[in-house]
Amino acid sequence: MISFMPYPVRIEDIVVETEDGSLKTFTLAFEQERHRKGWQHVPGQFVMLSVAGAGEAPVGLASSPTEETLLCTVNRAGMVTTALHQLKVGDRLGLRGPLGNGFPLDGEMKGKNIVMIAGGFAVTILRAALMAVLARRQDYGRVTFIYGARSPGMLLYQQELRQWAQRGDIDLYVTIDREAPGWAGLVGFVPTIAAQVAPSPENSVALICGPPIMIKFTMPPLEAIGWKDEQVYLSLENRMKCGQGLCCHCNVGPTLVCKDGPVFTRAQVKRLPMEY
Repeated sequence: MISFMPYPVRIEDIVVETEDGSLKTFTLAFEQERHRKGWQHVPGQFVMLSVAGAGEAPVGLASSPTEETLLCTVNRAGMVTTALHQLKVGDRLGLRGPLGNGFPLDGEMKGKNIVMIAGGFAVTILRAALMAVLARRQDYGRVTFIYGARSPGMLLYQQELRQWAQRGDIDLYVTIDREAPGWAGLVGFVPTIAAQVAPSPENSVALICGPPIMIKFTMPPLEAIGWKDEQVYLSLENRMKCGQGLCCHCNVGPTLVCKDGPVFTRAQVKRLPMEY
């Protein structure tokens, strides 16, 4: 169900995710039961969150459809997201969505090995995808999760990372860019770790989310071991305003990132105009 008008929601919980306070995870609850019952989304989709007097901003959904709670992890970057960060538990805001497309976990990805590669706060939508896969673990093959951040204090979902590390059915690789006091884990940029892990492309798909520079340098080592563009799914961001393909702010040629995406295969991305 897609709403052109915001659903009224309230904040049930707020978690400060990073040491600099730039990322917070909001647990949201629908005020009306009919909205909650009608809500359906796919990992990879996004919503528009609105704050009265400030406007609205696109935010990726961090929760899986298999979870009872609705989670949005917000990066403080502009006027609207700063206003969101100033809200407290119990405050009210608006939510439009779900918007865009998502990862076809129940489609062509079912039965395959899943490789997820995330850099920085782009891990939010891959958290949603991973939680969906774990809820139906028997439907997928090997699961590999590679995630990197600048420093230990910038890693999101740290309690869950520890829980995932204790499972025997995920190959988890968490890295930071440079050595840090007390850090005993991997050190190196995400593309470097991806090259070292060298996940097999056989009967596999890759979900890659992160800064463009990370994606650019992650692809060559994957291509070197046989990954094809059709096997790789990316999530794009491009000046989204309305979220429903009406304003065309996010167009790349004839393609609207908010409506035709934000999830594309790499083969689709390579067919976009060079302006992207």
